[in-house]
Amino acid sequence: MEKMKAAMFYAPGDVRIEEVELPRVGDKEILVRVKIALTCGTDVKSYRRGYSLFKPPCLFGHEWAGDVVEVGESVSGFKEGMRVVGHNTAPCGRCYYCKKGYHSMCEFLMDNLLLGAYAEYIKVPSAIVEQNLFEIPDEISYKAAALLEPLSCVVYGTDEIGIQLGDSVVINGAGPIGLMFVRLAKLKGARVISCDLSEQRLAVARKIGADETINVSHTKDQVASVQELTEDKRGVDVAIEATGFPKVWEMTILMARKAGKVLLFGGCKAGTTITVGTELLHYSQLTLKGVFHTTPRHVKTAYDLITRRMMPEDLLVTDEVPLSETVKALEMHLHQAGIKIAIVP
Repeated sequence: MEKMKAAMFYAPGDVRIEEVELPRVGDKEILVRVKIALTCGTDVKSYRRGYSLFKPPCLFGHEWAGDVVEVGESVSGFKEGMRVVGHNTAPCGRCYYCKKGYHSMCEFLMDNLLLGAYAEYIKVPSAIVEQNLFEIPDEISYKAAALLEPLSCVVYGTDEIGIQLGDSVVINGAGPIGLMFVRLAKLKGARVISCDLSEQRLAVARKIGADETINVSHTKDQVASVQELTEDKRGVDVAIEATGFPKVWEMTILMARKAGKVLLFGGCKAGTTITVGTELLHYSQLTLKGVFHTTPRHVKTAYDLITRRMMPEDLLVTDEVPLSETVKALEMHLHQAGIKIAIVP
């Protein structure tokens, strides 16, 4: 049996580079030689505290781009040697939620989950091959292409919250997701405020499109600081949370003007809750929106944005390490030493 090197997750804080069996490709599947994999907040959280979907020891990592090395007999549209990028899931298209058009709520979404990007090779399931796999144009780098999965989720969130031309928008958090929100809100024609604790990340936010930035470690009242930057101090038209902390969810809600919209995007730890004043919600006529994951339509939109060079990958992927230093990459991401870290097998 042929072998490959891969990062294996055993327990929180315990990731090992080992030799494992090379995946066998089924009739409708594709085997890809990973050229680049990116660190992600979800992977970092899993590294720190585990993840309910993981059954250790297991492969992990899900943002990738690479070269096709083997194609199942029934696969069409892809061939050996082709540069490709794919999402990490695909909906079934048949369940109750898919038929209603809620593809991110698909009851069988996790059946098609792709994990194992932190490895020399990755097997792409048939549902992803059919719906969410794309050829990378020659002029687009693997690094840019590998942004597909997180960008598609941000595209979905941006679409769902309905940012309008001329809106004022605040994004709380200037990590990879928050920075992508900054970029898309700016492309929508909004006036964008970015909030974060890191001056380095706020500098990136300004480069990527933020009109104003607030270092929250330098202000006693983050909500008031945001309101100060809006007309008549009424608050923003759209407030976006991109950190995954309940406290920030609550502050984000308070930043919206009357009849404003709030996107609660960052995934919080299981079991946590927030408090929203009933009077505020009722009399201010706020719209609070939760968004999970993405849909094939938004994956395609993200792909189009990448191939049109609308997402400056050099500002988002700041460092590169070999596969043998996967733990270093996760630690760098965890401690905000850079934005996203590229792992190159």
